[in-house]
Amino acid sequence: MYDLKSEDPEEPGLPDEFHIYQPQLLRETFRPPTYSPDEVFVASDLNLYYDSRHPLWYKRSDWYAVVGVSKLYEGKDLPLSYVVWQEGVNPFVVVELLSPGTEKEDLGQNLRVVDQPPTKWQVYEHILRVPYYIVFDRYTDTLRAFILQADRYTEVNLAQPRLWMPTLELGLGLWQGTYQGIDRLWLRWYDVNGNWIPTPAEQQAQRAERLAAKL
Repeated sequence: MYDLKSEDPEEPGLPDEFHIYQPQLLRETFRPPTYSPDEVFVASDLNLYYDSRHPLWYKRSDWYAVVGVSKLYEGKDLPLSYVVWQEGVNPFVVVELLSPGTEKEDLGQNLRVVDQPPTKWQVYEHILRVPYYIVFDRYTDTLRAFILQADRYTEVNLAQPRLWMPTLELGLGLWQGTYQGIDRLWLRWYDVNGNWIPTPAEQQAQRAERLAAKL
């Protein structure tokens, strides 16, 4: 079933299932060994407020991770948004999942309109200075990675669809496999040995297999 356009030209539409499952897989496999779980905050489709001078301006990234900050608001509750000037730590990596309506915005091809908020690209590159910006096009199975160098994003020439992030001791790459009953190329995290980080369900299955082998 394909998405049909709304009769309302201002209606942005709701996320499709891929935009639900893919961020979920990223969340389940993002376990940087250099940080404790309590120091890792990940979010998808959660408002990211980035400028204290314009406190109502925000971007809603498909997925992003912040390290070195509590995953709970004031250490006790799930956050309703992420406010950079309150938390004091910018996202370390942002992932955008391309769709026909967001491609130009996500790839920095739109110019900023006068008296309007900056584009996503401008926010990630110039305001938040996010070290790693990842873009995945599921329609062409294309992975693109941008690293912040000298105040500008430089695209990485990926010989393979994988990118290692030394600070995290994790890498991000494309994996062919079945997740949530869907077999396709997925974006997920891998460890220093190149092994894919298992999801909780995969860990449980592995434990069951080991137990069965002992019987």
